[in-house]
Amino acid sequence: MVDSFTVNTSTAQLWEMPSAGTGRILVGKATLPPTGAVKSNAYFRIGFSTMTNDIPEAAVFDSLNLVLTPSSYSFGDTTEMQTIYAHQLTEALATRTPTPRFPNEELPWHVTRYIPTASIFSEQTFDYNSTPIGTLSFRPHLQSLDSVSIRLDDNIGQDFFNRIRTGDIHLSSYESFREYFKGLVLVPDETNTAIIGFSDALQVQINYSYPGIDGHKKTGLKTLDIVERGFQHNNITYDRAGTAFEELSTRKELPTSTTDGLTYVQAGTGVVAKISFPSLKEFLHTENMAINKAELVIETSSGANTMYSIPHNLFLFTNDHNGVPRALLSNSYGDPSVAQYAGFIPGTEMGQNGTYTFDLMQYLQQLKSTEVYDNSSFYLTTNPLGTEENSPPDLLRTFNTALIALENAKPKIKLRILYTKFR
Repeated sequence: MVDSFTVNTSTAQLWEMPSAGTGRILVGKATLPPTGAVKSNAYFRIGFSTMTNDIPEAAVFDSLNLVLTPSSYSFGDTTEMQTIYAHQLTEALATRTPTPRFPNEELPWHVTRYIPTASIFSEQTFDYNSTPIGTLSFRPHLQSLDSVSIRLDDNIGQDFFNRIRTGDIHLSSYESFREYFKGLVLVPDETNTAIIGFSDALQVQINYSYPGIDGHKKTGLKTLDIVERGFQHNNITYDRAGTAFEELSTRKELPTSTTDGLTYVQAGTGVVAKISFPSLKEFLHTENMAINKAELVIETSSGANTMYSIPHNLFLFTNDHNGVPRALLSNSYGDPSVAQYAGFIPGTEMGQNGTYTFDLMQYLQQLKSTEVYDNSSFYLTTNPLGTEENSPPDLLRTFNTALIALENAKPKIKLRILYTKFR
């Protein structure tokens, strides 16, 4: 057994992160001390599910409410009070075509898999009115909270109500309505401590009341919802000031020699750990040797029971010589077209770290016999595949983070090879 290979590691950041149509609205701010703060604003268009004016003649407007249903996902400290502001967009949401970082460079795998032509990407922002039209403060007890409601500006609700009653031209079609009302953005307070996931099956409810034929007060509502899910977009930002990763960018990776050995993997922001083995190919050409087993073992200092959600699985992107992710490491056994993943194995109460383990037998065989992987590297990443075909992956709709454990100021990432040497 040998596990003393030189492992070159650095921290890198993926570019062109698609952030629209993931099925999850992410709103909030959280700070993980070694890596800094992350934040998400959620943009979306709304439209009427039905344009029919069936409001009783005697009805009067009551309120306008945005109703959100929390998912089971959160990242950060949910024991504290969280505040969300709703703002009205003044700029229409728009897609754009992804571009490489440099001329003649390929687009990365996580873009070409999910974006056929254009999308909205995590760094994109759109103008909105600085005065909020609604505010909500709540404690996100996600296991017991069915929904939350943000009361929106009555003037906007009354205007909606009047236009429905009069058959206004702006309500004649979804296209006309979105020209008149461009959408909403949810913005977290700067003091928030958690990012909360909500279902994109939200409702904006126009509530009204009217006297029934029995003389008692009756209530009704008209609803707007997200008509085009491809235009629900999470704008993800980060602040790494004062951390070892302050200078990390899409164009500048940081060797772990400059970050005190620290590296990490984080969804949402697209942070990955870059791994390469400079002396491995030479070892593989040792005469009279047969490889019996090869494993890449990554230890993490992140525990399973933490307010900062950790990845259930990690994957390995295989990169070209420019460091562009071009594929996922495949299974060593079984169907080679299926991507390999390493499931999280929790540590023990005795202080043993949690681990992720990859089988690299097939990779070593290809490295020895071809030049495909020459001058290449891996990116250790959170799940870039959905749980079902074409479903959004964790990489694009969570902030799950794995902090790689340290040993002698170096990441605990080891390649273990069991081999037989023939005389």
